[in-house]
Amino acid sequence: MRATVADRGPSFRAEIRDFVSFVRRPRLTRAPGRSASDGYWQDWFPSIRLGRLLQWALLMWIINLLFLGPIAVMAAGLGGATHRLNLQNIPWLTALLWAPVVEELVFRHGLRRLKSLWWLLPLGIAALMNGPVWFGGWMLAACLALAWIPYAAGWRLAREPLPWRIRAAYVKRFPWAFHLVSLAFSAVHLYNFNLAQTPAWLLPLLVLPQWVTGMVLGWLRVRVGIGAAMLLHAVFNGGPLLLVWLVLRFAPEMAM
Repeated sequence: MRATVADRGPSFRAEIRDFVSFVRRPRLTRAPGRSASDGYWQDWFPSIRLGRLLQWALLMWIINLLFLGPIAVMAAGLGGATHRLNLQNIPWLTALLWAPVVEELVFRHGLRRLKSLWWLLPLGIAALMNGPVWFGGWMLAACLALAWIPYAAGWRLAREPLPWRIRAAYVKRFPWAFHLVSLAFSAVHLYNFNLAQTPAWLLPLLVLPQWVTGMVLGWLRVRVGIGAAMLLHAVFNGGPLLLVWLVLRFAPEMAM
């Protein structure tokens, strides 16, 4: 039996329009075909086509390469900032596993799981600040355990929704929450730079790519699930690092 367009879900162009509409007016509604009844498992392991994630990653790479990246490079040159990336020690583990999981837990998991912020956010921040070392690893492990054990064990406190008054207030203020989270996500990436004497007005330009990427990841987290955001985050991080590795491997003179 042949799959219909409906079976395959919305087109990529339709998803782009949905993203633009979402950024203009963020809302806590799921994508067509998905509902709140899909449950916690579907939030972490949503059904999504890898090809569609690659399309989104490719679009973000193109936008960063042609538009936002040159602006960031210009700002770095004007302010004397340099990137901390060590070309002789490419951080594959951090980029492909650590950052996608930790950063999505800290910045975007709570967009739909507001109550979990009380126990996940402190551990996630501790893991983020310590990085992929033993202490940070233990904090991440504890964070993942607290994310899953209450639901897997069927604890009533974890499954009970927040009071209606709190939920209504959050829905009303969700656009602010979404955009503030996107800005905070981009601001954290200033740590990737040695800022030297870079003036404050140039700092937002350094992380323009992360700001747009954060909005795409936030849209995907809300509309599809946290697992989809983590996977797209990993794919997006892996592309530039793979390109750097290929240049170092086959054309090292270009890296110089």
